[in-house]
Amino acid sequence: MVVIESARRNTPATRIFAFGLFALLLALLSLWSLTIGTTAIPLGDALRAIISEGTSHQDVVISTIRLPRVLTAIIVGSTLGVAGALMQAVTNNPLASPDLLGISAGAAFAVVISIVFFDAQSPLVFLWFAFGGAAVAGILVYMVASTGVSGVTPVKLALSGAVLSVFLGSVSASLLIFDMKAIDIIRLWSVGSLTGKDMAAVAAVAPFALAGVAATLLLAREVSTLSLGADVAQAVGQNVLLWRLVSGALVVLMAGSSVALAGPIGFVGLVVPHVVRLSLGTDYRWILPFCAISGALLVVMADGLQRSLTGIDVPVGVTLALVGAPFFIWLARLRARGIG
Repeated sequence: MVVIESARRNTPATRIFAFGLFALLLALLSLWSLTIGTTAIPLGDALRAIISEGTSHQDVVISTIRLPRVLTAIIVGSTLGVAGALMQAVTNNPLASPDLLGISAGAAFAVVISIVFFDAQSPLVFLWFAFGGAAVAGILVYMVASTGVSGVTPVKLALSGAVLSVFLGSVSASLLIFDMKAIDIIRLWSVGSLTGKDMAAVAAVAPFALAGVAATLLLAREVSTLSLGADVAQAVGQNVLLWRLVSGALVVLMAGSSVALAGPIGFVGLVVPHVVRLSLGTDYRWILPFCAISGALLVVMADGLQRSLTGIDVPVGVTLALVGAPFFIWLARLRARGIG
């Protein structure tokens, strides 16, 4: 936070330096996360297991359990951070994020459908269902929020997303009651877990997630224009409808990838963009890359801290909810007072 704050007061070169420090911190936290678990593994042994293809117990633990877990945390954190920033810019809604507007719930519901009715078990199959569910949920939320004389407002978007999330969650729970096999498959996944991921799952989802993040970063200038509001964007010649559709497709790509890999993980897309924007201002050429690195940092750190402090494997979605829920209440109170 201090590093970012200093970046705000200085030159682009300082911001680049700050980004480099964040990347270094992410690398260090990732290495630390590899060493902690039921059995502590020295850092040197962890590094050797990554570089070589050993067959010892420690090598197998690192290469098949802990490394996929860390990579999953990085992918999920970066995609949700960028997706949240993009949604807040496009909708001009500080409460927008994939989880709060029902996008993640739609993706999760579609994955449940794939498991219960199609016996799907592959992350790649989950991925396509998640894309479809996220897209349909986003369209439904926008249609419901558009009703009425006032049209789409931040509050109506948030309420529509909350109602849809509760409804889809209830239907999912009802479906799972009659399918014990499906419950076993998604028990941890449904609350946002990094457990049980392998390199095959990471490799299947990573290209889609990274493509979404990369495309959003390349469109940062257009996102900055959209964030000024539809009237201003149209005044400077931007095709607002086109870029909103493109942005929506990118959100679906990123949120769907995250949900397919680790389940619905909340509050990353809400918290990270706010903290970054408070520190860096409104230029999305800086906000988006910092949201990517900060989101990855948040998820890796949350997962590592809960494992090192508790000694048990608590789903990272639960850990982040403990942090994100108070932040959301604080933000909602600020909005009620007309602040921010």
